[in-house]
Amino acid sequence: MFARPMTRATLTISIPADLWIGRVSRDHPDAELTILSAFPGGETATGLVEISGSDVPAVIQALDDEELVTELDVLNHADDTGLVQLETSEPTLLFPIVGSGIPLELPFSIREGRARWTVTTSHDRLSELGEQLEAFGISYTLHTLEHDHTSEDVLTDEQGALIDAAIGAGYYDVPRTCTLTELAEIVGIAKSTCSEKLHRAESKIVREFAAGEESEIVEPERRELIAQ
Repeated sequence: MFARPMTRATLTISIPADLWIGRVSRDHPDAELTILSAFPGGETATGLVEISGSDVPAVIQALDDEELVTELDVLNHADDTGLVQLETSEPTLLFPIVGSGIPLELPFSIREGRARWTVTTSHDRLSELGEQLEAFGISYTLHTLEHDHTSEDVLTDEQGALIDAAIGAGYYDVPRTCTLTELAEIVGIAKSTCSEKLHRAESKIVREFAAGEESEIVEPERRELIAQ
């Protein structure tokens, strides 16, 4: 089957001031918190966080002092970097991702209360992410929005089914393991009709491939995440 159209977006999330990770980040503007892994589990979440900056011990202490950080283990600590594993009872930042059903792409960094996310998903789920962010009162800036127009966008259902059948039968194998006559018999149409339909479908695929992906670069301003 042909892949579904996908959308890739980059956006900056403005973390609300009342969320602990946004508060710590804003209180230490020189620090960068990189989320290496995150595992939401219902009302809690566990994360692996790398801290870099001029005063790493102060950031670690600030995290440990947060009431909603229920556990914190320092795994590594050098002069200007640190690695901690923590558990929080307030994983609100992850809720929009979980609610929209989009896999979280890691790592992502947080600095001065802002997180930079990259997501790759379907148009519908990207729209749902926008709605989830709105619901949790999280504002964002959309920077880039790229649409991957695959062959499923180009072909009719009949043409797509024929190409699928041809691939499955080995018509496009090298060497070819299915002749045009055999393919026509498989799909139940005349050989001449099969040839013409294949040619039209192949022509569309080649033209679309030659045209390349269509990308839209969005000016860095507030935008709704709705499929274009």
